[in-house]
Amino acid sequence: MSLCHFSVRNALAAACVLACAHLAAEGAPVELEQVVVTATRTEQSLLETLASVSVIDRDEIERLQPLSVLDLLGSLPGIVLTNNGGPGKASALFLRGTESDHVVVLIDGVRIGSATFGGAMLQDVPVDQIERIEVVRGPFSSLYGSEAIGGVIQIFTRRPAGAFTPFASLGAGSDDLARASAGAAGRGEHGWYSASVAHERSDGIDATRCNPVFGSGCAPEERDRDGFRNASINLQGGYRFNAAWDAEARLYQARAHNENDAGVSDTDRALQRTLGTRLRYAPGDSASFTASLGRDSEGNTNYLRGEEASRFDNVRDLASLQADLKAGVGLLTLGYDWQRDRVISTTVYALDHRRNSGLFGQWQGRFGAHALQASLRRDDSSQFDAQVTGNLLWGWQLAQQLRLTASYGTAFKGPTFNELYYPGFGNPNLRPEHSRSAELGLRGTPVWGQWSLNAYVTRVDDLIGYDSSLVDDDHPWGQPNNIDTAHIRGAELSVGGTLAQWDWNASASWIDPRDAGSGATRDKLLPRRARQTARLELDRQWGRVSVGASAQFVSARYEDAANTQRMGGYTLYGLRAGYALGADWNLRLSLNNIADHRYETAQYFNQPGRSVLLTLNYRPSR
Repeated sequence: MSLCHFSVRNALAAACVLACAHLAAEGAPVELEQVVVTATRTEQSLLETLASVSVIDRDEIERLQPLSVLDLLGSLPGIVLTNNGGPGKASALFLRGTESDHVVVLIDGVRIGSATFGGAMLQDVPVDQIERIEVVRGPFSSLYGSEAIGGVIQIFTRRPAGAFTPFASLGAGSDDLARASAGAAGRGEHGWYSASVAHERSDGIDATRCNPVFGSGCAPEERDRDGFRNASINLQGGYRFNAAWDAEARLYQARAHNENDAGVSDTDRALQRTLGTRLRYAPGDSASFTASLGRDSEGNTNYLRGEEASRFDNVRDLASLQADLKAGVGLLTLGYDWQRDRVISTTVYALDHRRNSGLFGQWQGRFGAHALQASLRRDDSSQFDAQVTGNLLWGWQLAQQLRLTASYGTAFKGPTFNELYYPGFGNPNLRPEHSRSAELGLRGTPVWGQWSLNAYVTRVDDLIGYDSSLVDDDHPWGQPNNIDTAHIRGAELSVGGTLAQWDWNASASWIDPRDAGSGATRDKLLPRRARQTARLELDRQWGRVSVGASAQFVSARYEDAANTQRMGGYTLYGLRAGYALGADWNLRLSLNNIADHRYETAQYFNQPGRSVLLTLNYRPSR
């Protein structure tokens, strides 16, 4: 079967076969050691990673009771978010001051994102479907290719922790928010499976304080609630045939319906579907070989007064081969990635498809107190010249509880279909954006907790920006061009531990993202980036009762490149409480933005005020 015929039916059949194979097997549950894979594309303990990595697991998700996956990510150092009017609305993520499309996003190893607009529809990923999230900061094009200038985010959907385990959740909150999810997962001697569904709806808030009009500010405000709905399904299965061979298959799908204040459209419907299969051969401890196939389908249809206004469907087919070989004191990884993007749209593009292939190699080794990670990659695209990127990371164990790290890496990001070919706007002569980054870090694991401090500098050249000088008959307002340069400096601090039976975590980030070009905006701050962010969390358990509090500060930012449109900073406070109804049931209450602070992350778009969420969770104790 060719990859272009890889369909939902095929993935469902594979998942069902693997799940049924598990149900026929008998054996004791197997607990796997918690590891991270995103920083190296291989399994590695969090303490061994040389990159700056954050992990959010299921226990933390249930403790925090976030309204969305973006609320989760926004609590991490180095991340600044923008949102167009509350939960479910279009959002963007800026990692370490880079652009919103300078981040690779994966769901269960399948790369997602829009080839037309750039970036991933993170607002449509339901929190109830997430098992854990890994966030890797820094340039990683040498492992993942285009877009990994700011870092990589990988979302893992619900997984089994042992034998047959059902789980369920019911929630209700402000703005008529209602949530429901249920599923079951299990692991046996030879196989595992997981199946879950989730649904969420809300009347929402009034998305805008006025209707933005391009080039002329605001039109009169449309006072109404702009609701959303989201329904999702997740199916997974895996089977170990013998000591050497194992396989997995996955399907994740979410459908979203959003209401917007009237403009180009007043309603949009989105589809996000990822399919993935993996076959691994590991003849011994010294070598393993993995083959993967995947597909990401993302569709967005816009409506105005009930009539279809536009439709953009992106289909991304993926294939990968990877070999991990123990070589002396280290691990050698060799791999090949293949990717094809296709656009199916009511807008006619001069070119609606592209291919990319990447060859990469990585070596990880340890010499006494020193550790190294070196990687190199070449990407060949049908749209632009070949790109070669590299990364070198070094770690020095200064003491048992103290480690120094340093790294240098290059990365790139290819232009989107809209930037290249959108009628009346695109510029087919665009080149990829390029970056160089250096980082120095120090981390400690004292008996009372853990801490880390990282400082970095990034320069991005050939940034794609609007160029009014490129005016012709087909482009009367100009075109995008490689005219911008950015220089970003930053530092991140994370610290946490236990004091007087209180669990506490604190983080702070400082960035200075500047336009380093030669134009009128030279030395101005890049739009929508807050220069300072900070967060503090406190939690304590008394028997069946748990309580917690959080405070998050985000400084002011500018909407425009000229720094004339300032959006003020804000501080949000939250409270939470939980009660264990039994070994398997718990009730959790969260109060968000308790000061009812009014703020904007994107100009003219409102954000939720004070809100409450009550959730009943069922998850059998392990």
